[in-house]
Amino acid sequence: MINKPLSLVVDMYGCPNRCRHCWIGHMPNREMEKDADIWLVNYFKPYFSNITYYSWLREPDYCNDYEQRWRKDNQLSIDTLPERFELASFWRLVRDPQYIHFLKEVGVKKVQLTFFGMEKMTDKYVGRKGAFHELLEATEILITNQISPRWQAFINEENISEIVELQNLVKTLKLEERCHSFQGEFTFFVHEGSCDGENRKLYDIRIEKQNIPASLIPYYLDYKNVFSEQECCRLLMDDTSNVVHHNENLIVLYISNSYDAFFNFTHMSESWKIGNLRGDRQEEIVRRIVEEDIPALNLAKTITVGGLVEKYGNKQSQKVFSINDFKTYLLNCYLEDTFE
Repeated sequence: MINKPLSLVVDMYGCPNRCRHCWIGHMPNREMEKDADIWLVNYFKPYFSNITYYSWLREPDYCNDYEQRWRKDNQLSIDTLPERFELASFWRLVRDPQYIHFLKEVGVKKVQLTFFGMEKMTDKYVGRKGAFHELLEATEILITNQISPRWQAFINEENISEIVELQNLVKTLKLEERCHSFQGEFTFFVHEGSCDGENRKLYDIRIEKQNIPASLIPYYLDYKNVFSEQECCRLLMDDTSNVVHHNENLIVLYISNSYDAFFNFTHMSESWKIGNLRGDRQEEIVRRIVEEDIPALNLAKTITVGGLVEKYGNKQSQKVFSINDFKTYLLNCYLEDTFE
């Protein structure tokens, strides 16, 4: 038996949105076979004694029988039960009056809602007309039922003014005071997002450090560790290490609706694929998981961080990154050149 716990995060039902920030990347929507969950747990049961099963990879509870689905996720899990985290479906919140009661029953205290500005930008970036007003309606439903909303805003050069408007809307709606009235806590934070998946396609309009409005800095996620690309290049140019992601105490697998398996390190592209659970030999899949033997990680060992900076870093760019996100961005540039 393999000592590390395993989490299976499976795209069983798809997602109603096509968000432009989606770091795992877009994939077709299709509902998996009804017995896919049992098949997947049984697939790994001979090798792992601790398995947690999640039936959603993108939108949580995106199925009509979400209550039964959650119970089944718990029943299928071995030793460690799934968590709710701060995630819920705002799509379902505004369409199903019973859903909020389900969230309370399973102990949800906070729900994260993602904005890209006001109506125009949020609808554009969620990929669905009406998304902005649904997010506002979801906020009201949560507060009425004493669950704290957590507003996350992605900022880039295209939506700066709308993120400032969004910040003002927080004050207009008195969200902090209204949450305090039931001992809840409203949270508003801003960040640039990673630079993989769909968000990678927005590199050209990535926010520049000098353009972050001063009023947003107190709400900017971990601002002290946000650097311009120029600063990242300077800090990393002599780094002789490699960007090799590794599973420490837990293995998390993302399973697509076509049974392709990936680690949860970055987007689900071909170089990061472990294999196909239906098509590849079971023993070989497990070996690749345990030994972390996949093309992306093997190629990552062939070039240093400094080498990545030299080949792909823009030493004049003021676009912002965290150091780790910048390393992953550079590595994916290299993988596109050498593998994909």
